[in-house]
Amino acid sequence: MNAPLPPPGAERTDGSSVQIGALVPLTRPGWVEAGQHLLAGLELAVRDVNDVGGIFGRPLELVVRDTAADPQRAAAAVDELASLGVAALAGEYHSVVARAAAARADALGLPFLCSSAVLDALTEQPTEWVARLAPAQSHGWQTFADFLLGAGHSRIAVATEPSAYWASGARILRDYLAPRGGTVIEFDMRAIAPTALSDELVDNRATALLLLVGHPEPAVSIVKSVRGDERLAEIMVGAPAGQPEFAEWATLLGDDSAAIPFLRYLPERLSPLGARVETVLREQLAVAPSFVAFEGYDTIAVLADVLRSQGADRARMAESWPCVAVEGTRGPIQFSRTPGIGVWQWAWPPVQVVERDPAQPDRFRILHAG
Repeated sequence: MNAPLPPPGAERTDGSSVQIGALVPLTRPGWVEAGQHLLAGLELAVRDVNDVGGIFGRPLELVVRDTAADPQRAAAAVDELASLGVAALAGEYHSVVARAAAARADALGLPFLCSSAVLDALTEQPTEWVARLAPAQSHGWQTFADFLLGAGHSRIAVATEPSAYWASGARILRDYLAPRGGTVIEFDMRAIAPTALSDELVDNRATALLLLVGHPEPAVSIVKSVRGDERLAEIMVGAPAGQPEFAEWATLLGDDSAAIPFLRYLPERLSPLGARVETVLREQLAVAPSFVAFEGYDTIAVLADVLRSQGADRARMAESWPCVAVEGTRGPIQFSRTPGIGVWQWAWPPVQVVERDPAQPDRFRILHAG
């Protein structure tokens, strides 16, 4: 019986690698720790692919570019990577950066599997070139809003900074909570100091404060101020964007890092593949891998599957998004068209609301699952 022939573009001709461009924030002002986890997941998956023969005998290779949370830098990286001949793009953590990358990928006809950015409007117009693993912000943040309501919070303050991502998050919370009896009170942290915020929280009788601000600052200063104010001993501090997920949060805040609920995209139990990946990544990173690392691994798992079925032809790869069926670290991955989302979307990855355990801040406890 003859072995199946590789699709066009996958045949080994000169032993050259199949290249995937990887967009990752690795320097400030990017969220460096998130970038490190994302890259670790991407790289481990590439090693696993190559350990079983690569793409029809051709090794898979990452061509990494640091976006540093800069949309213009990301767009320029997409142009460069496209000219280098990469088969597809992977990665990115910051939503506004991923949006710039997606726009360039769409314009150039370059498949882009976005790993970790959640902004609903990842592209202004529907596109066939972009797919996404992370859940849309509206899906995850509505889950967080359900958690707030279930915990009895109806007067919710949000500390915000200017950003399309933060503005979108505040709008999602306000629109979802208002018809359910919740009130959202916004505070622009450009106009108010963290210490003055405490007075505002008391005056407005807020029972919860959500951090829609950058990490480490001003998020860390806000937490220290609120946790140090006896008048706010009962207020819940939350961080739907996931700042407490990473070890740096616990290092900077100590005991104050605990009991701050946030969103993460993991199941209660990882798949057997996920459990193996977790073990390897924990040893590699020297800390527990975040959900971002699993997103990175799953990105390459999907792209490798597409490359094996379609070859490195960009148009054929993009056409195959609706045909993807891959067992990822967090469950079966398939893409579909979702109302209001202009890209091919995994609907949905598992969503949890978790917090660091006050009794043991290096452990997480699940509070709510969406």
